[in-house]
Amino acid sequence: MARVKGAMMSRKRRKKILKLAKGYWGSKSKHFRVANQAVMKSLSYAYTGRKLKKRDFRSLWITRISAACKTNGLNYSTFMHGLKQAGVEINRKMLSEMAISDPGAFTRLTELAKQA
Repeated sequence: MARVKGAMMSRKRRKKILKLAKGYWGSKSKHFRVANQAVMKSLSYAYTGRKLKKRDFRSLWITRISAACKTNGLNYSTFMHGLKQAGVEINRKMLSEMAISDPGAFTRLTELAKQA
């Protein structure tokens, strides 16, 4: 049986990592071993960042809704509870957009939440 040599696959693997490391500073973009470490770290940061993005946006929406509620004389938790009691199912993203772009409609929602 013929001996298998791994040069082609090794080169392919190294080229893939060096391509991902393009634009990194110094030897991180030139030397495979350093580039590999940098790429692994970057990919883990990217994975974590995708999870954190969702968390950050949710907190931003809640802050916006809370600020809009305070102008209508209501706090965030009672507003959300009132909406739930009234059977209004609008997500926080849409509520925050409404608070920014259509304050009149948001005021009507706060009135609805107060009644409930």
